[in-house]
Amino acid sequence: MYYDILKTFVTLVEVKNFTKTAEILLMSQPSVSLHIKNLEREFNTKLFLRSPKTLKITPTGEILYDRAKKMITIYEQTKQDILEHHNSIKGELKIGASFTIGEYILPSLLLDLQKEYPELKLQVVIGNTEEIVQSVRLYQVDIGLIEGQTNEKELSVHAFMEDELFIVSSFNHKLASIEEVTVADLQNQAWVTREVGSGTREYLDHVIRSNGLKVNSLLTISSNQGIKETLINGEGLSLLSRSVIERDVQHRNLSIIQLKNQPFYRMLSFIYSPIMQDKKNVKTFINALNKKWPVQPKVN
Repeated sequence: MYYDILKTFVTLVEVKNFTKTAEILLMSQPSVSLHIKNLEREFNTKLFLRSPKTLKITPTGEILYDRAKKMITIYEQTKQDILEHHNSIKGELKIGASFTIGEYILPSLLLDLQKEYPELKLQVVIGNTEEIVQSVRLYQVDIGLIEGQTNEKELSVHAFMEDELFIVSSFNHKLASIEEVTVADLQNQAWVTREVGSGTREYLDHVIRSNGLKVNSLLTISSNQGIKETLINGEGLSLLSRSVIERDVQHRNLSIIQLKNQPFYRMLSFIYSPIMQDKKNVKTFINALNKKWPVQPKVN
């Protein structure tokens, strides 16, 4: 193409030697000569005055040299601009997130993405873990963030963060003043929890079953904030993520029940349909996710 021919011409003008030009451009010397002949034929002019010892550019060669430099610069910049256009992160990315992740963990990552990729339009759908799994399976979102795992064999599941949960209550609860609470102290308590389908509810159910706890009463609220408000104004217990309760504990709205020798950990995962794995925006989001939380989770 003409770019290669013009590149050969400009290089020859600058080094004034056919052999050196061939070496620089990794081509044969006859190919250099052929490019110059083709240019001279194209413009119907002599571009160089040759002698056994010298190579001198002609006046018309000077004109072409000046224009050729500009054309090469424009070509290379255009190529770069097109490359950047194809590789730029733009368009839409639909993210599904469970309530705990969507309300308390994801926002900081979204702000980072917005700053780095201002042309990327982010749309977040928040629901419980079961709802997000279904949204991913039905292609209603490009990628989902859930608490725990999923048994959906059609989806690809990857852990990205370890989450610690705590039993919490109001400061007025009788267990709040005990330095180390035992499992026996949790018998016959009133609990406030998320709805069935929530990852947090599933984990609480597991804790209750595995410890053989008897529940005095169970109040279900499909909102983390609603649970916290209920605890602050009542006598119940709940099991919530560190991210959900952190500020309330600092502000002394809630109290952590210090359970003896029994920490609670779970995995937070991102899930996607295999057909989404090569989507540029999905890859960008996963890279940002792993960059923000690079430490591999370890479950106790």
